[in-house]
Amino acid sequence: MTTISEVAARYARVAVRNIGIEFPHATQQVVRWPGAASRPRELHPAFHGSYDWHSCVHMHWLLVRLLSDVPCEVQPEQIRGTLDCTLTGRAIETEVAYLRANPSFERPYGWAWAFALAAACERCPDPAARSWATALRPLVDTIEELALGWLDRAVAPVRHGVHANTAFGLAILHESGSTLARDRLVAVIGKRAADWFGDDRDYPASWEPSGQDFLSPALCEADLMRRILPAEEFPGWLTGFLPGLADGTPRALFTPAEVNDASDGHQAHLYGLNLSRAWQFRLLAAGLPTGDSRTTVLRETAARHLDASLPHVTRKSFVSDHWLATFAFLALTA
Repeated sequence: MTTISEVAARYARVAVRNIGIEFPHATQQVVRWPGAASRPRELHPAFHGSYDWHSCVHMHWLLVRLLSDVPCEVQPEQIRGTLDCTLTGRAIETEVAYLRANPSFERPYGWAWAFALAAACERCPDPAARSWATALRPLVDTIEELALGWLDRAVAPVRHGVHANTAFGLAILHESGSTLARDRLVAVIGKRAADWFGDDRDYPASWEPSGQDFLSPALCEADLMRRILPAEEFPGWLTGFLPGLADGTPRALFTPAEVNDASDGHQAHLYGLNLSRAWQFRLLAAGLPTGDSRTTVLRETAARHLDASLPHVTRKSFVSDHWLATFAFLALTA
């Protein structure tokens, strides 16, 4: 079984390189007037690399987590030097201004990763992380405000398997918000999750995956409910939601996705689907009581999904290298 220590140095090199790559870049910008700033580095002085904003944010998160968890396996000075250049007060001020001017930008996926980055910096034992955590606090304040407004107005969750998936975003915001002592946001997430997903039964997981998913809508929802339900209630809820888990059904949910064209950025999402499934299968197994018949199936399925995608995390092309290592880290450390 591969461990994070075995791949940490390679993942750190990839993350450092990604953060420094400004082009190509998928700029999700609404252009409101002629001559508006358009260069990624001008719009996003902190998060202009890694092809898009959210990937750049979670590449930063990956470096902080590697520095925290396996500092002897990476080059700490290289990581500190990289993040000292991007996680500055001035750069984050510009990012905050952009979010306030574009309040639905990166909602909720990028918001969740920004919260996760801030939480990782707060927990990181390396002294350099103190300045990064301080710089990020205005961004956390802004995202908390935007997220509370969004949750107050939203009429229904988004249930597909890509970035706007509501359950994934709420799960990461809930976990990171707990670390950051954002108690009001954590409470609101718990209530909205219960309202939206608490009565769900017999989820049609046999319909998964679609051709460009990197998230399983079924597992994202199950993982969110694992986080917000009392421990004694979650196993019963999971039985109603995915009644075939103990038998490994529906088969589609337990079978790793295949990629025929790794140069197709959307199809390459399926590498990430295997990794996010592995991560969530492991989390679900850990959320069940000792002796639950589902735990063995979940752990064995997680291992198969890891085996299917770990060889493809790096050294394919930038369309996959710019983001996959984050999800490999999640799966390997779950």
